[in-house]
Amino acid sequence: MSDQNSDLPVDPVDPGDTPLTPHGPLPEPGTVRPVTRWGTPVMHRPQAKVTSYDDDLRALAADMVATMYAADGVGLAACQIGEDVAMFVFDCPDDSGVRTIGLVCNPVLTLPEGTERRLDETDEGCLSFPGAFVELARPDTASVTGTGLDGEPVTFSGDGMLARCLQHETDHTLGTVFGDRLATKARKKLTKAHDKAADEFPLDWPAGS
Repeated sequence: MSDQNSDLPVDPVDPGDTPLTPHGPLPEPGTVRPVTRWGTPVMHRPQAKVTSYDDDLRALAADMVATMYAADGVGLAACQIGEDVAMFVFDCPDDSGVRTIGLVCNPVLTLPEGTERRLDETDEGCLSFPGAFVELARPDTASVTGTGLDGEPVTFSGDGMLARCLQHETDHTLGTVFGDRLATKARKKLTKAHDKAADEFPLDWPAGS
């Protein structure tokens, strides 16, 4: 997921930040890769479940971390660097500005229901459709369960942008991009903004930046 607010902290080494890492830190950044764009088949199908928690999975996660930070993102799924793996990483603030950092394999999303369900109509963007943001109503709180890099159970919950990020990235593991959730008029607005910004995001972005 992309962050429209450039003043939000996304630098993993900012000494002024005290992010929450309830399940430990992300793997050390690996290689920055080009971000895979909407329209690529891997972006539009459910991702393969993680069954092997090995060095290859850790190396993939490290590349995802490096790419997310290079792109100034707050979340990134494996399919966004072309890998058919149900996993995402994130470094995202909640409604109070507190960052949570984490990784989830095989995520399962839980959203509020009934009287607990309230929608947040905030701008949303995607690193795989860069330079474009549009309002999308989503529940204002969310929880995700899954596993970490060693197969251990993990759970993350939050509100504000963190809730939006957990929903956005879980969608990616299911083959859904947030444009799929937009009405025709909003989708056209998003596409227009993306096309206008296209020169700023060459196909090798952010690897070639």
